[in-house]
Amino acid sequence: MTNDVKTVHVLGFAGSLREKSLNRAALRAAGELMPEGMSLDIFDLRPIPLFNADVYDAGPPQSVQDFRARIAAADALLIVTPEYNYSLPGVLKNAIDWASRPPDQPLDGKPIGIMGAAAGMAGTARAQYHLRQVCVFVNMLPLNKPEVMIPAAQQKFDEEGRLADETTKDFIRDLLASLLRWTNQLRAG
Repeated sequence: MTNDVKTVHVLGFAGSLREKSLNRAALRAAGELMPEGMSLDIFDLRPIPLFNADVYDAGPPQSVQDFRARIAAADALLIVTPEYNYSLPGVLKNAIDWASRPPDQPLDGKPIGIMGAAAGMAGTARAQYHLRQVCVFVNMLPLNKPEVMIPAAQQKFDEEGRLADETTKDFIRDLLASLLRWTNQLRAG
């Protein structure tokens, strides 16, 4: 890496509140698999309350202000989503609803990588496609490929929540390398 290349700072968050969530574990694994020239900062969505426009209009809670500021400061986002009832979880949609409010909507034009882990064989495919629909409206710029959908995830992480599956690690590495290139391509204009 040359000195004139700026590190890509990624803000990552998982759409699960569970402490031992496999999606939170996948996000931590991504932090360990970052390529050179990329760093990951993880945001915990648990403090963000349910969206209420009246509350937002009166002044968003500190947790929401922090979330929006961290999105604005990041060069790119990495969202790791579980799949609930064939779609993205409410907690993730709720966080995006808070972040997408004007003024200075910080999601606008933000490069984004998406991945997810599930017990089933679809590996969060439907949730990821629904998240992509949300990205269209708020003008996030999702990376199209590679897609990382981790099926039978309970078999790919050890008892401590560490990713043990080498093939899945390679998929995540490919996603992160592509997100790095995508972000730098968008920076260059």
